[in-house]
Amino acid sequence: MTLHTVEKIGGTSMSQYQDVLHNIWLRPYQHQTQGETLYQRVFVVSAYAGMTNGLLEHKKSGEPGVYALFAEMDEKRPWQDKLHEVLNNMLAVNAEMFAPDSIMHKRADQFIQERMRDVQECLEHLEVVCSFGHFQLDDHLHRVREMLSALGEAHSAFNSVQLLRSHDVNARFIDLTNWRSDEQLSLDDHIAQAFSDVDMSTEMPIVTGYTQCREGLMRTFDRGYSEMTFSKIATITGAREAVIHKEYHLSTADPMLVGDGKVHPIGQTNYDVADQLANLGMEAIHPRAAAGLRKQNILLRIKNTFEPEHSGTVIHSDYCSSTPKVEIIAGTRNVWALEIFDQDMVGDPSYSQRMNDLVLESGVRVLTKDFNANTVTFYLKGNKRRINWLMERVQQAYQQADIRVEKLAMVSAIGSDMKITGLLQKAAGALSDAGVNIHSVHQAMRQVDIMFLVSDSDYASAVKALHSKLIEQSDTWPDQKTA
Repeated sequence: MTLHTVEKIGGTSMSQYQDVLHNIWLRPYQHQTQGETLYQRVFVVSAYAGMTNGLLEHKKSGEPGVYALFAEMDEKRPWQDKLHEVLNNMLAVNAEMFAPDSIMHKRADQFIQERMRDVQECLEHLEVVCSFGHFQLDDHLHRVREMLSALGEAHSAFNSVQLLRSHDVNARFIDLTNWRSDEQLSLDDHIAQAFSDVDMSTEMPIVTGYTQCREGLMRTFDRGYSEMTFSKIATITGAREAVIHKEYHLSTADPMLVGDGKVHPIGQTNYDVADQLANLGMEAIHPRAAAGLRKQNILLRIKNTFEPEHSGTVIHSDYCSSTPKVEIIAGTRNVWALEIFDQDMVGDPSYSQRMNDLVLESGVRVLTKDFNANTVTFYLKGNKRRINWLMERVQQAYQQADIRVEKLAMVSAIGSDMKITGLLQKAAGALSDAGVNIHSVHQAMRQVDIMFLVSDSDYASAVKALHSKLIEQSDTWPDQKTA
């Protein structure tokens, strides 16, 4: 029987390090054999809030970070100023965490300054190399992205170990970034080697969320890499439970939209629901990371960092609600509807082959798509630059087609079992009563979600209307005293 847990702490929570320290790290739990203990727990940490945005690009706005600026190869080298800006932000975190002139403060500053110097020298040398025609920058950009990603997690993990040791915790820094190493291991082998001599009963491993490996973690998972590290550690070390600490509960809707008193934590659900949330960009966990946990039947728990007494939401492999119901209303704004209309596509089964290839090449994410005899519509998430690139290529490939793009929002009703007669009619009626026009609707036969495409300006109204009708007014709405 495995005895330890593997736990991931998100970036927003990490920035509230005093809450993390007292609510998670220094909070003992009842262990099966050791009684109350701080150990038998592995912690995978994300970078402090905003750091990875500065190193790569802003996840939501697309504002360029060091990586994006370096990729432009501007002769003025704006990436250098951005790198110094990120370093100053990291040093500011150190100054807040540790007493001035303390040995911990000096160690923390020295650690990240050395890493930043390494990165700057490497990028400057790469610029010189790529000034020769035999070397193309595009061939190296994915490695640059990997290297920059490693900085944020290394910074937060190193600082966390210093902080824990000052509180007499035997914390151990496990650096999976492979910094200044010429050894290239696979993801599984790298993690297995790093944990080969860890004593879970007397050590608290603090692990970087980024893992350098032969496969290239960023190439496959991009910003979901820390969840993949977390999942792999859990499966390789045989954890009895995987826990993700976030700054909020996994609730029936966004309390900022619906109202804090009107939502409640889901409590229990399954990985199918987690996958639907991931499709909307509201990741409980990356789908590929969840797959490993699901296959090994490792229970996943989502907890609120700031409410440590709450048991959180448990995600099971085989959970299904005892009564069919809607469990969560979730959605995303800034969805691009790319519509291609062409009467020549009727009866031509190969018509959309090039279209699908172009969508894949563009790097945008497909939320869903629909089609009829002469129209195909993709509903996409991506920045405007990628959408414009895609629209131009599609127009070149299908010169006789009418192509248009419209900015919408998507709102979904999601549940582990939503086989409820009249549910679609009830949901559509709720939106109509709220004055929300439905542009498109999607419901698969498995009936675990219903997607509504609405005007971007109607997003908040749609979420509120669906939550009120399908959750607050349903018979499964919990007693407020016990929610």
